[in-house]
Amino acid sequence: MVFFRSLSALSRLRSRSAQQSSLGTSVRWLQMESSSDLDLRSQLKEMIPEQQDRLKKLKAEHGKVQLGNITTDMVLGGMRGMIGLLWETSLLDPDEGIRFRGLSIPECQKLLPAAKPGGEPLPEGLLWLLLTGKVPNKAHVDALSAELRDRAQVPDKLYKFIDGLDVTAHPMTQLSAGVMFLQVQSEFQKAYENGIHKSKYWETTYEDSLNLIARLPALAAYIYRRIYKEGQSIPMHDSLDYGGNFAHMLGFDNPKMHELMRLYVTIHSDHEGGNVSAHTAHLVASALSDPYLSFAAALNGLAGPLHGLANQEVLLWIKSVVDECGENVSTEQLKEYIWRTLNSGKVVPGYGHGVLRQTDPRYTCQREFALKHLPDDPLFQLVSKLYEVVPPILTELGKVKNPWPNVDAHSGVLLNHFGLTEARYYTVLFGVSRSIEYARS
Repeated sequence: MVFFRSLSALSRLRSRSAQQSSLGTSVRWLQMESSSDLDLRSQLKEMIPEQQDRLKKLKAEHGKVQLGNITTDMVLGGMRGMIGLLWETSLLDPDEGIRFRGLSIPECQKLLPAAKPGGEPLPEGLLWLLLTGKVPNKAHVDALSAELRDRAQVPDKLYKFIDGLDVTAHPMTQLSAGVMFLQVQSEFQKAYENGIHKSKYWETTYEDSLNLIARLPALAAYIYRRIYKEGQSIPMHDSLDYGGNFAHMLGFDNPKMHELMRLYVTIHSDHEGGNVSAHTAHLVASALSDPYLSFAAALNGLAGPLHGLANQEVLLWIKSVVDECGENVSTEQLKEYIWRTLNSGKVVPGYGHGVLRQTDPRYTCQREFALKHLPDDPLFQLVSKLYEVVPPILTELGKVKNPWPNVDAHSGVLLNHFGLTEARYYTVLFGVSRSIEYARS
């Protein structure tokens, strides 16, 4: 499993400062978007030449600086722990978890625009933040939502292509194949074949990335409706935001489910560059493969059981607990079931992480969502009980560096509550979310 550490001097500086700062002072590292220009591309056009010069200066002045020592364990462990990549959009700290451009998840929930007052952050706001380093206002996010809707139309022949696949194929297989089908629309590939100057690569890469992000929900929803709902697809809503529209096209119009999808896409979007899929996207893109090719490659990495597929494994395992012990399982019954799982050579899915050494803040915000919207849900109550029981057992086992829950330990229970019960599909939601991260690769 490739899991090396990415490096951002600014992000690490922000992280160290944030440990001693409140929300108000930590935001000083970021600019609040004040421009009246609502076009994201125009903003990037101004910023990218400055960033290109900044990287040239960084290499010229610090190119010979050593960043650490390499051990045999690091090499045999798939480069685990090595500093090997510049990744400024997010920083994964072992103790405090993920930060997006210096902002923690609670800070993003407070600062990024929402669909309604006090609601969950809109994914479009996080996309703007990751690409520009600036916190957008509602007008910027609304404009980006409208742009993504305008870009979201996909050719009918894509759906015919998906229909030609075996309906029993894993949803991730169908998603990856669909992305490859769309690759013929790559603006970057056309421009490269026509001799575009390398200083302009970003322009058509941006077009491909925004088109891909915009079209993925329709493709993903079609796959879901084809497999599980007898092929009865639902068209895009002409005014909903990205997360709300995705939920709508899947067939869910409960406002709480729309809020969940906004939260889900936001917190699953970026998790530093060392994980399998993010590294794959970056690596493939470094060969000047266009965003469709690099994203499809990333999806194939995400589909692995040790990566994105874990979220479906968690819900299936939780349901197996219920099947054997009942919904009102006692603490002692739960402990016995967990020990049986471990003694059989299996792991407790949803617990542990390659970098984190504390409870994943993505788990925490999902728990808070559940406490607010579904406190009496039996599976949520079981997840809460697992949170109390599993870490002490894993600590007693003595072989686990991180006994705490990760993001996968909670997401399936929330989706299941609102009717998205098909666990085999869950990794597709993860993949759609990660398009926001992969786009900047």
